[in-house]
Amino acid sequence: MKRAGVLGVATCGLVAPALAQTGRSATVEGLTDEERRGLSWSGGRAALAGDVRASLGRLDASARAVTTRGSARHGGADAVVDLGIGMGWDLGAIRLRADAIGHAFAGARGRMDYVEGGLSASYGYGPLYVTLGAIGAPSQRAIGGSNVYAYANANAGIPGTRFTVLAEVGHSSGSVRNPGRAERLRPGGDYTNWRLGLEHHRDRLTIGIDYIGTDVSRSGEASRYADRGNAADRLIGRVQLSF
Repeated sequence: MKRAGVLGVATCGLVAPALAQTGRSATVEGLTDEERRGLSWSGGRAALAGDVRASLGRLDASARAVTTRGSARHGGADAVVDLGIGMGWDLGAIRLRADAIGHAFAGARGRMDYVEGGLSASYGYGPLYVTLGAIGAPSQRAIGGSNVYAYANANAGIPGTRFTVLAEVGHSSGSVRNPGRAERLRPGGDYTNWRLGLEHHRDRLTIGIDYIGTDVSRSGEASRYADRGNAADRLIGRVQLSF
């Protein structure tokens, strides 16, 4: 598997406490489709995923591995490993966060790895939690240019139940250096995606279903990375077990 670089995160005037508590967690998950920003990363097929996360004060690191099932979008890759580092801090009632993520693809034809970084702000009020953010990938050969994803999402627990409602809307844009490769993350050009989901939580088990949609055009010529057929509206199911 190729090595992936990970962007560093620098935060001015911010130092983690010297005597911070540490935390660790892990999950395994089965999905009917590995979807990101409305696009399938597993060729519209079922996928398995696992992740681990460790934290030290405001700083945390994570690794997630997902089967991509020979995805055309990622040059026939069999799996992707996402390596992330992030930092969060509070500004009054608002939670700010900065992240850097490297994506490394196993079994791909050609170099598919790329890196991106994100900033977000979150606010909670009662059972409602809202986040606004942006994730940007600088211009890289693997994605045919640069990519910027701006999004808003929210989740709210239904009082008196174990259910949580989730919603998200986002827009992907960026520059284009190689039109064919740029269709990997933006098939048909800039596009908008949306999500509406419902989760049920019981102890360490989470079961969810999501309605996913995009306005990706199905017409016109497409590169071999576009996989536009797996960017249509659909339902996705998932089961997750936490440790």
